[in-house]
Amino acid sequence: MKVLKTLGFMALVAGPAVTMSAGAAPAETLTWTITSQHPNTIELEFYSQSRKHVWPGKGKVYVIDDYDEHTYTLKCDAGEDICYGAWVKNESSTYWGSGKGDKEGCEECCYTCDGGQSEAIELVK
Repeated sequence: MKVLKTLGFMALVAGPAVTMSAGAAPAETLTWTITSQHPNTIELEFYSQSRKHVWPGKGKVYVIDDYDEHTYTLKCDAGEDICYGAWVKNESSTYWGSGKGDKEGCEECCYTCDGGQSEAIELVK
């Protein structure tokens, strides 16, 4: 009798957990490779087109202040479209992709979160 009560209790606890996770999109990653050839410091963010989410988020930006290749691996929802926006620090009128705050729009700066990676992106003058 005691075993049945324990199993019944476990089934009640496990039941809702399975139901809640079934509605969530599976986690995936999208890896970006970006190089800047611009002489000034560049600030960079990534913007979800499927939900209100920004990487790195919380008012922070990624900073590129050299000519090295930088890799960013974002945890995202499978199937989510993500665009990059980059701009010269303190001068958002010079931008690449969707620009600062995802305000400029673009056709070729977005990729789908599917465990893959972007093409190599080079930010030039």
